[in-house]
Amino acid sequence: MLDTYITEPERKIPVKKFYDTVVAGGGIAGISAALAAARCGARVLLAEREYMLGGLATAGLVTIYLPLCDGNGRQVSFGIAEELLRLSASRGFEGHYSAAWMNGGSAEDRRGKRFEIQYNPYVFAILAEQILKENGVDILYGSAVCDTAVRNGRITHLIFENKSGRFAAETVNVIDATGDADVCRISGEETVVFKQGNVPASWYYAVKNGKYQLRELGFSDIPDSQKTPEQLAADRKSKRFAGLDGDELTELTLLAHRTLLEDFFKDGEDSPEHSLASVAFIPQIRMTRRIAGIYTQDDTELHREYADSVGLFSDWRKRGPVYELPFSALYGSKILNLITAGRCISVTDAMWDITRVIPVCAVSGQAAGTAAALTDDFSRTDLGRLQERLRSGGVVLHENELKADQI
Repeated sequence: MLDTYITEPERKIPVKKFYDTVVAGGGIAGISAALAAARCGARVLLAEREYMLGGLATAGLVTIYLPLCDGNGRQVSFGIAEELLRLSASRGFEGHYSAAWMNGGSAEDRRGKRFEIQYNPYVFAILAEQILKENGVDILYGSAVCDTAVRNGRITHLIFENKSGRFAAETVNVIDATGDADVCRISGEETVVFKQGNVPASWYYAVKNGKYQLRELGFSDIPDSQKTPEQLAADRKSKRFAGLDGDELTELTLLAHRTLLEDFFKDGEDSPEHSLASVAFIPQIRMTRRIAGIYTQDDTELHREYADSVGLFSDWRKRGPVYELPFSALYGSKILNLITAGRCISVTDAMWDITRVIPVCAVSGQAAGTAAALTDDFSRTDLGRLQERLRSGGVVLHENELKADQI
């Protein structure tokens, strides 16, 4: 009979590094946060579990940089969000190209076209790596956060595990850009789990008739509260995945591999003209766990102005809505020097599908990274100074500040 548990012996963990800011997670949110903090003068470590930056946007093959605009000709997301979009297409693109947006077309030319791009994941990942190094960010691959040391409501050290074993990094503050609020959970910050779960997805690249193509199997669906009875009935036939259990993620990965291979072979056997070019090497899970922030934003709050806004974003699914991002949705009440960015910011289930995507990850990442360079207690952030820094970084904070030629 197996033991129900074992006890690890106490051990000393070496403290190998000291940083002003440690960013956990190297997806788009982590890239943006690390870049923003470094540009504000902070000494930054970006720790990533995989051996590639970009998260779902690269390793997950979700290679569409969704819109920076409202669909009616107005750009709403700026700063690092736009910088990374242009970086992803700086050496070419795969699709969704709009010359009106990319080449400075008129407001009339842009109306009805979305400011988005489809990019090559591997080119983008390496270009992002290079720009981070150019800005002085230390990158540590193959390293997952396995614990934290918390004292008086502050994280003093993050404990990582990689090929070298366990070690600690001392830090002034921490940005949780893990996508799953892993640091929040480990540190005792309050979190919330996505109730609906995720439908299976298995996007992959294949060569068909000599053409390199992205195959989009599976999707992120709308909240249950917005579905018709017919849609809800259809959903019951498909298993959902919370994305927070190792066995479950293994099951999902096996399902994704089986599904994509069956789809690939529908068009013929493997050959020089028809080949399986690339599969995701992380699970394509969109929404899992988030921080329970000081403020929780809902999808009904479109066009609302927040005094603590740190950027703008649109609804990628439809034209028209514009949202301001409240800074108070990025941090909680228990761990003073911990802030989130990306998929794990504080939003309702209905809002989650809007904020989980690349542009919002970049907007929240730039806000978190900039704030991290200014304080070791996010509840006491000088909002005026933070907003001034963001504006100097190209960010537009309020919808009413958009330029006249963008309306």
